[in-house]
Amino acid sequence: MANGSARQNGGDGAGRGGRRGGRRASSVSGAGSAGQRLVVSAPGRCGIIGNPTDMYGGSVISCSTQERAFVSVEPSDGLTLESDQGECQVHLRSDLQLKGDHCDILRAVIAHQRYYRLKAHVRCWSELPFASGLSGSTAMVAAALRAVTAFQGIEYGRHHFAELARSIELNYMGVVCGYQDQYMATFGGFNYMDFRDKEFYREVMSEPFATVESLTQHVDELPFILANTGVAHHSGAVHKPIRERWLEGDREVVDAYVQIAKLAREGKKALLTRNWKLLGELMNENHDIQRKLGGSGPENERLIGAALDAGAYGAKLAGAGQGGTIIALHPDPRTLEPALLAAGTRRFLHPAPNDGVRIDEHASAVPLPPVATTAGVG
Repeated sequence: MANGSARQNGGDGAGRGGRRGGRRASSVSGAGSAGQRLVVSAPGRCGIIGNPTDMYGGSVISCSTQERAFVSVEPSDGLTLESDQGECQVHLRSDLQLKGDHCDILRAVIAHQRYYRLKAHVRCWSELPFASGLSGSTAMVAAALRAVTAFQGIEYGRHHFAELARSIELNYMGVVCGYQDQYMATFGGFNYMDFRDKEFYREVMSEPFATVESLTQHVDELPFILANTGVAHHSGAVHKPIRERWLEGDREVVDAYVQIAKLAREGKKALLTRNWKLLGELMNENHDIQRKLGGSGPENERLIGAALDAGAYGAKLAGAGQGGTIIALHPDPRTLEPALLAAGTRRFLHPAPNDGVRIDEHASAVPLPPVATTAGVG
């Protein structure tokens, strides 16, 4: 998780109290009653092709994961935040300064919304592996933002909500990030996304909304497998040096991301026509470009090599590199598992078109599980 002080000058466009643009109509999945106990969840995501051009006005195809991050909120005498590392009390605004622990996401969301006097117990846990390149922290941000705003009776349209979630990560957690993660945590599903005119950071109310095209109904099979390296990473640390090169006009980086965005558009056609071998080739080219820019890592390369040697059509980073998770394409992806295990895979996950951020109505009525949380940005 990003260290440092929570910043109050993020220009998030939420308005004081987070209500600007908010409404009571049902906009994101589920509609809770203000002041009642809520459990909210949001999915992780895996980038199939096009990442990381969501930071550069490009295009990305991405799928949600079965695994989700959870946040509960219930009435209390004061404001208490809880993660697997225990509870912390919030009495003053200074208590929302980031401390480098597992409650930082909750602190950042509360600070962004200016909910300093919220009388609630806010608790987080996750099914997603720590700092895995599957957007676990963004899923937690989305779940926390939805939980505390629904608790207050406030709702946002989905595009606006995704932009607010990104503002929290960028301006309150200091994470260098694109837009794919926040849009996938919000919308869920299996999507082609266009981030045109979103190369540079703006205030939320000045941001153009991304185009989100659902591909779920067009594809009845997802021949992918996710293999986690077990190496935790911080995606912002991977993205930052490459982003700086792009801002300086480094032609290698600029041209590379123009090409990767083009690969995503070609990949959309290959996917819709079920030309899996072509999609695999495009995924390999995507990864080759990112590898040359320094975005991969030895653990990633070992798993990618094992997948390709075992017959995968394509394999690449599922998110940022230097650890985390890879995604491989094969007509029968489970046949890759032995080779991937031998190469050091710690955990397998499977992409699945899943709901975006939602209030889990049934979960709100049952006892909560033991706390576990995703604490890094992945």
